[in-house]
This record gives sequence, C-alpha cells and structure tokens, in this order.
Amino acid sequence: MIDVIVVGAGPTGLMLAAELRLHGVHVLVLEKETEPPGHVRALGLHARSVEVMDQRGLLERFLAHGRTYAVGGFFAGIEKPWPDRLDTAHSYVLGIPQTITDRLLAERATEVGAEIRRGGELVGLRQDGTGVTAELADGSRLRARYLVGCDGGRSTVRKLLGVGFPGEPSRVETLLGEMELAAPPETVAAVVAEVRTTQKRFGAGPLGDGVYRVVVPADGVAEDRTVPPTLDEFTHQLRATAGTDFGAHSPRWLTRFGDATRLAERYRVGRVLLAGDAAHIHPPTGGQGLNLGIQDAFNLGWKLAAEVRGWAPDGLLDSYHSERHPVAADVLDTTRAMMHLLSTEPGPQAVRRLLSELMDFDDVNRRLIEKITAIGVRYDFGDGPDLLGRRLRDVRLKRGRLYELTHGGRGLLLDQTGRLSVDGWADRVDHVVDVSEELDVPAALLRPDGHVAWVGDDQRDLRRRLPTWFGAPVA
Repeated sequence: MIDVIVVGAGPTGLMLAAELRLHGVHVLVLEKETEPPGHVRALGLHARSVEVMDQRGLLERFLAHGRTYAVGGFFAGIEKPWPDRLDTAHSYVLGIPQTITDRLLAERATEVGAEIRRGGELVGLRQDGTGVTAELADGSRLRARYLVGCDGGRSTVRKLLGVGFPGEPSRVETLLGEMELAAPPETVAAVVAEVRTTQKRFGAGPLGDGVYRVVVPADGVAEDRTVPPTLDEFTHQLRATAGTDFGAHSPRWLTRFGDATRLAERYRVGRVLLAGDAAHIHPPTGGQGLNLGIQDAFNLGWKLAAEVRGWAPDGLLDSYHSERHPVAADVLDTTRAMMHLLSTEPGPQAVRRLLSELMDFDDVNRRLIEKITAIGVRYDFGDGPDLLGRRLRDVRLKRGRLYELTHGGRGLLLDQTGRLSVDGWADRVDHVVDVSEELDVPAALLRPDGHVAWVGDDQRDLRRRLPTWFGAPVA
C-alpha cells in the first residue's frame, strides 16, 4: 500500500512529497495535467520560504536561478524602504519564476524518491479506518494510508470531502498575460510610471525579446473566470486604463483573477488533508500565495510522516490545522486590507495616505513586512518566553550555521550548556552541543520545521516537553 497520495504537483504538493520522503514515507504525487504549466504565475519567494529552502539544503539551487531584492513596496505597493533589522539571515525577496520553482521542487522530490505521475486525474475517493481509496478518471483505483489535496483553489479533493469554503466572492477582477508590445521600451516605461501613480493594479514588465508581462484592471467580474480573456478584451482595457494598448499582439497566454478570499473550514477529515490553495485562496497582492502553500507543506510533512511511521503523539497531526488555519486567516485579512488600499476611490486613498505616513515609523514598516514575509509567525505553544513557538533564524554557531544541521528534517536540540540529553528520542532528535553569540537562551529544542518547542536548561523539564512533539521515548 502507498503511504501517502499527494494530489497536485504544484509547489505545495512537491514540497510536501519531498518532506515526506525525508522520513522514508512512500509517496505518490498525482497530477491531472500531462505537462507542467508553461506560464508564470508567482514571481518569487519571501524570506520565510527562502529559509525553508536553506533548512533543507536547497537554497543554492534557487539562488542560481533567481535574483535577490531588498526593495520596498510589497505592502499594497506603498513605496517605503526595505526595513532594517529583520529577524532573518535572508533579508530579501528572491525573484524567481514559478516555472523554475516548480521544476526545482520536482527535481528535489524525485531525487529523494517520490513518484510523480502526470496525467492521473482524481475523480473520487472513499476512506475507512485503515486508508483511502482514490478513484481515477481512467477507471483505476489506488489505495493509500493517507491522501492530501494540494490541487488548487478549485480543489477536487475539497469538493469530494464536502468541506465548506466560506469567504467573500470577487468584487474586482484583474487581467494578466504575457504578450509582445510594439511600442518602444522607453514609451512603455514612461506610461507605466505615470499610470501607476494612481492605479497600482496596472503594470507592464519586460521579459525580453519584446515580450512583456502585463497586468490591467478588468471591466467588471466575469461570470465564468475559467474562460480566459481575449486579446481584444485585454487591449480594450489597456486603452481604457493607460490611453494606449502599446500595440499589443501575439499573446503567449492570458488569464484573469479576482479578489475572492476563502478559507476551508477544516484542513483534515479523517485520513484526508488539504494544503495550499486547496485550503485557502486570496488575491496575489503581496505575493503570498505560493509561499503560504510551501509553508503549509513544511508544517504538515514531518507530522504526517510521524503518523505514518508510528511515533506521532496524540494530537500532532491535528496541530497542522490548529497552527496553519490561523496563519491563513491572517493572510486573508492582510490581502483584503491591501486590496482595499489599492482602490482608486477617495476613502481608500485617504486611508492609504495615512498608512503611508505611519509606515515612516520603522517599527510599523518592519511589522508589515514581517507579515508579508511570514517571519513574524508564532504558533501558540502556551505560556513561555517570546521565542517559544517562533521559528529560529539561521544563527551562526562556533562550528558553522544552524541551518546546515537541519537538512535531514529531524528535530534538533541546540545545547549551549553541554549538560542536556535526548536519550530515548535520539532516533528523532539530533543533539548538538555548540554556542552562538546570537542566541540568548541556554538551549532550544527545535521541531523539524524549525519552530522553537522548548527553551531552558532543566533536563527534567526538557523530558516533559519532548513527548509533546516527538512521542514516547524508546526504551
């Protein structure tokens, strides 16, 4: 029997498959499309996702194909400097097309042993006390112990489960596409700069060889958003917004997206779970969607692996929902606020001017960027020091870097005292005795996702905490 079927070979599903394989879980990734998409949706990784790649030893691959930017404007397009003193060793945005992100994650999943089966469309599922039966469009069936839907905003898995997806429908719509523009580059740049002084939902960025990635407000909300816009519709909206269509022709692809925000009521129903866009949708303002999905997978992977391998404590798998559902709710609130601030109406513009003034305070600017980049996330682990529940940045140690020690996806006790022990849990937790000038606690217990589960120097207290996340000790 397969251990886990992952439905969807986007960044969430591929990241999850790779995480599960680190723990020896038999994974099959099912993707209904026969080929990876050729068009670019997301354009980059925020700091927390960059940290995730570093924690697994993948960052150099991504850096080789991207560019780092430490520029402001990510919160509702309000142009403020990139904040100083962000709590991360990676204080930048990594610009990298999603097509490359998908390819690198697929390569990673394959090299650690996951099977990716393209052209396999899920049409039905049934679960019982021992597993899940997946029914495919070709009539075949597969059996697995668990199934995870990473199959996007129109998730088949979520619909088959009957999980509610409440939220707000789209009120505004935006057209997006790649096409050639006949106008001179300097003309395009000048018009874009002028229009964006008032309309932040407009832009045209060069991709090379006269091809541009163009975004422009639509005229109302389409009845069926699965139907892409025509070139005529696109050029009409360009003329209405910018006074010119730049001689647009030869589109590579065209699409539309709205500002709907929806959040699944539950992330788990028995042996079936949801992650990424299957669990939450929101407008792409701030570039958080792909990142949120990768971080879902990073939280879920080790927990589901623990369940499969038999050492998960009670409630560990359910903590995926209790931790990630509030994070998604916060992202939805943030994107709602940003979409409001992008409106050209007088009221939202007044609020935008006020917020722009407030962002001149460093603490305000930093806090908003922490929300966008997800380095401000803190899970509720109960009472304790501020570090408890937060991810630990890549601190420098006497013998290297912290993240160099996390490539295997295990728990880690960073012990600056040299007096502690993880006896009984050594098959799940690494014990590293080292010191860091950047860490002001005697010792920290990190979960496989890098979040701090315990701090202190008392061995008895540590032994009380270890079973919460790593199950019963081995005799």
